[in-house]
Amino acid sequence: MTGLARRPKEPSGEFELIDRLCAGLRPRSRTILGPGDDCAILAPIKHPVLVTVDSMVEGVHFRIPWFSAPVLGRKALAVNLSDIAAAGGWPLACVINLAIRPGIDQRFLAQLYVGLRQAASEADLDIVGGNITRSPALAITITLIGEVRRSALRRDTARHGDEIFVTGSIGDAALGLKILDRKLKARGAHRHFLVDRFRDPTPRLRAGQALAGLPSAPAAIDVSDGLCQDLGHILDRSGVGAELDADAIPLSDAYRAVFGDDPSVALSSGEDYELLFCMRPGSSAATLTRRLGVAVHRIGGIVRGKPEIKFTGQSAPILKSPGIAGFDQLRSGNRSGRRR
Repeated sequence: MTGLARRPKEPSGEFELIDRLCAGLRPRSRTILGPGDDCAILAPIKHPVLVTVDSMVEGVHFRIPWFSAPVLGRKALAVNLSDIAAAGGWPLACVINLAIRPGIDQRFLAQLYVGLRQAASEADLDIVGGNITRSPALAITITLIGEVRRSALRRDTARHGDEIFVTGSIGDAALGLKILDRKLKARGAHRHFLVDRFRDPTPRLRAGQALAGLPSAPAAIDVSDGLCQDLGHILDRSGVGAELDADAIPLSDAYRAVFGDDPSVALSSGEDYELLFCMRPGSSAATLTRRLGVAVHRIGGIVRGKPEIKFTGQSAPILKSPGIAGFDQLRSGNRSGRRR
């Protein structure tokens, strides 16, 4: 039921809900036909097409008391937009499947769509259809279509001698989750910052697009499962190893205030949705910061050898594993359950 079409066999209340949720959608000219038919119709796309899908499931990725409905809608779309950012692409259109459990009322769903529409508008994206079904738990599944206007960023292009960079700060979302889960205490501005980083992440679309415009497109991935876990995907696909300076991992002031200088949570936990990329030497972190429009930090380099990570720096001895195989054991508190 991709176009959110009506079917006579289903209860009329569902039709009314579909109409209400879609009433605020204003597709752009590239959408020939949006919600209302069996399929949406998009204008032909001139560039290579990107397709990604992701789900947020109640009890696995979130608990409803942790979110307002609009913020939950924003995050559901942000995690997909982050995949497009990691490919250096431009988002175009998406379809949304809502699996709704008993107890979720129409007001909550209407507010959920407020957040979805807001995030879509900010990303210049059309919501063109979807589906609604019953379920024992609330689940939001989004399939997103984008395009590559420059060079696509991939995971299999890291080479010996590349420098490793990451945007923003790492580990904030994991601490925010621990705070919401009452496993960590924090107050005031630090608590607000960390919880916001978990609840309302920023997909780095502009940064990914800027990276795709470089003369030699870097290998890239978004930090969704944890910096080490995600760097491991690049190393596996590219057949190389890495050295990371544990002291260079960018930790926010809030992270340090609540958890100190220990980078283990930052390295092992996900949902920051920053960009991790490996590129040929020659660009400083300061230059990349100006070009990408977000703070960029150099954290290591690509080396020849097995696809494993070796740590350097004074903080290295506190880290438990030098290899990719041990990183799952370090991911305390990470409930991402994300596809790979």
